[in-house]
Amino acid sequence: MASFIKDVFSVGVSKILILIFGLTTSIIIARVLGPEKNGLIAALLVYPSLFMTIGSLGIQQSTAYFLGKNLFSESQIKTAITQIWVLSSLMSVFVCFILMYYLSKSGENLLFVLLALIPIPFNLFNTYNTGIFLGKNEISRFNKINWIPKLIILLLTFLFLVTFSFGIIGYLIAMIGGPVFIFVILFLKNNFISSFKFKFDWLVIKKMMGLGIVYAVALLIINLNYRIDIILLDFLSIPYETGLYSKGSVLTEYLWQIPMLLSTIIFARSAISKDGLNFSLKVAQLLRISFLVITIGSLILLFFSEFIIVMMFGEEFRGSISVLKLLLAGVVLLTIFKVMNMDLAGKGKPWVSLKAMVPALVVNLILNIIWIPKYGANGAALASTVSYSFASLLFLHFYSKEVRIPIKVIISFKRTDFTPIFGLIKKIKK
Repeated sequence: MASFIKDVFSVGVSKILILIFGLTTSIIIARVLGPEKNGLIAALLVYPSLFMTIGSLGIQQSTAYFLGKNLFSESQIKTAITQIWVLSSLMSVFVCFILMYYLSKSGENLLFVLLALIPIPFNLFNTYNTGIFLGKNEISRFNKINWIPKLIILLLTFLFLVTFSFGIIGYLIAMIGGPVFIFVILFLKNNFISSFKFKFDWLVIKKMMGLGIVYAVALLIINLNYRIDIILLDFLSIPYETGLYSKGSVLTEYLWQIPMLLSTIIFARSAISKDGLNFSLKVAQLLRISFLVITIGSLILLFFSEFIIVMMFGEEFRGSISVLKLLLAGVVLLTIFKVMNMDLAGKGKPWVSLKAMVPALVVNLILNIIWIPKYGANGAALASTVSYSFASLLFLHFYSKEVRIPIKVIISFKRTDFTPIFGLIKKIKK
């Protein structure tokens, strides 16, 4: 557990940096562009965000799994990654262009669409690489790939929006800078040039994509649950409401960095764990701790929501306060899913999440269609909370059956849950 806590703090620093850089960027675009243009950006970027899960083909997760289990060599996996990357990038950019240009209101501006598409190949390559670091349990290198692009995007956003006043175009250009920078570093440092080969090892590619596609489908359904509200707001409402929703929900996304901090390490450790049951018991312990932390964080956001929203984003976003409040209950419960799902994913069982997320997506879709025309951003927030709650409770049931640990054991707090934390505090004091 000591090494686990060490990894938690290592990833924790990365997550704090991501939170600071991401939140500061969000504040800048809110203050400079206002609700309507923020709504246009949210609608414009929702499809590239979704296609990062489809186009990634679950290669990050399958890479970590096969490398962690020593089923293939690193050189075999790197060669397969480069070959899959070329094909997935072409597919993702093409299909995403069709969806953005013909289905999104923001897609009417061709320049916006093209700028939003450029980061896709670079983001895919970077995502594939993180699977290598997770499979080798190199958490510190994994961290850098995550926070450095956020810093570059922040700096470029300030440059193009505040200094040069380039508007939406400036922010879209900034979104390109971060992924391209990390792509160049990874490409040169990891010697990927030698991995580009015309000879295909079909066994490795087939195995990686076979498991990876299952991960990709699971991630797509999960992310659709997170993004369907933006897509439907774009169709059923106006950019102003989409902008309000995007800024109300962005704070909950940063709150999720706490369980995601644990999830990264859980996936890496689960992929190499020899004692699945014992590891799942540790995951349950981490769930209880993170659930408590998320609950406390959510209560703080609830009581100070008005001050936080207005202070960060301005009076124009006062309508985001109710959005934030409506989302918080669902965010707390979704902690269950976010932490425990990565245990099963690391065990090579990503399909279990579909049993909970597919029904939840249907609920989310129906409620959004009913409530968005009546209540706008608030309707989307309430639909998401109902969906998140339903998905989490359903997944808890399936997880309990899969790992053969009773639900009561998973959710019941124990005095020993906090022993590692107290031990760490004592070490820090010394």
